[in-house]
Amino acid sequence: MTSIATPEVGPTGGAGRRRNRLNIVDRRANRALRWLAFGAGAIVVLAMFAIAYQILSGASGAFDRYGFAFLGHKQWIPIESKFGAWPFIYGTLVTSLSSLVLATLLGVAIGLFLSLMAPRQIAVVIGPLVELLAAIPSVVVGLLGIVLIAPFIKNHVEPWVHSAFGFIPLFGEPQGVGNSLFTASLVLTIMVVPIIAAISRDLFLTVPSELRDGAEALGATRWEMIRGIVLPTTSSGVIAACVLGFGRAIGEAIAVSQVVGGEPLNPVNWFKEGDTLAAALAIQYPSPIDNLHASALLYLAAILFVFGLIVNLLARQISSGIGTLGAFGTLK
Repeated sequence: MTSIATPEVGPTGGAGRRRNRLNIVDRRANRALRWLAFGAGAIVVLAMFAIAYQILSGASGAFDRYGFAFLGHKQWIPIESKFGAWPFIYGTLVTSLSSLVLATLLGVAIGLFLSLMAPRQIAVVIGPLVELLAAIPSVVVGLLGIVLIAPFIKNHVEPWVHSAFGFIPLFGEPQGVGNSLFTASLVLTIMVVPIIAAISRDLFLTVPSELRDGAEALGATRWEMIRGIVLPTTSSGVIAACVLGFGRAIGEAIAVSQVVGGEPLNPVNWFKEGDTLAAALAIQYPSPIDNLHASALLYLAAILFVFGLIVNLLARQISSGIGTLGAFGTLK
């Protein structure tokens, strides 16, 4: 009786051919993904260099005339061709740092309340409302500052603060109008708080409940648990949230220009009018008096560009240095 041999299906069979086709597709997909990722990164780098080149080339006229002394000049009189960046640098630092301090205190407090203290029924309502504040256009916030905040500051806050803390040069005589560096700081605070609050809340929710419950089981109060477990564990993320808020503050133009006063001054009294780098660019660059004025404005843009890069790089280093303590937060 003759046996019929069954042919073996080798690597050249149907399954092998399908596997080869899949390998070829995977190799092509990997190559395409690699080039796509490389192209996206290259576009970002090229865009940064293009922006820097356009700003620096436009600012070359003012830089050739004033040099780095432009940073310390205190006069900005375009009709007399007198330009100096210090009033705008001063106004940017005052308004941004003031709003950052206020927004950090309020934002972290809101994040702690929504993540650790508020009942769930309240947290699910307030949380989205806080995030919606970040979606309000800056021009609407500026209008709110003109209609509500500035008159309230002029009629109620400034007189009280001056009567209580008038011996401090920062809180000198109230002005006749509500537009001031102080009002601009409050408007920026409204714009920065939602960013810090939303990110902080999400960070605090990532802390394992075992750590929080364990600390309270060992006799720690809620404040000791927050100070020793929650804040150290999320410190780098909170710093990143503050950096995002600070970046929003230093780059905000429209809302600040509506309430800051638009006067290139560097007053010690925060109740007086001032100006910022971004606000000056938004208001003056569309209609410069001459080429030197336009070049000086681009010089301000270069300062703001470099300032933003330095702040973000410094914050990145601080965040990396602090790091995350993880699951071994220590109660003190």
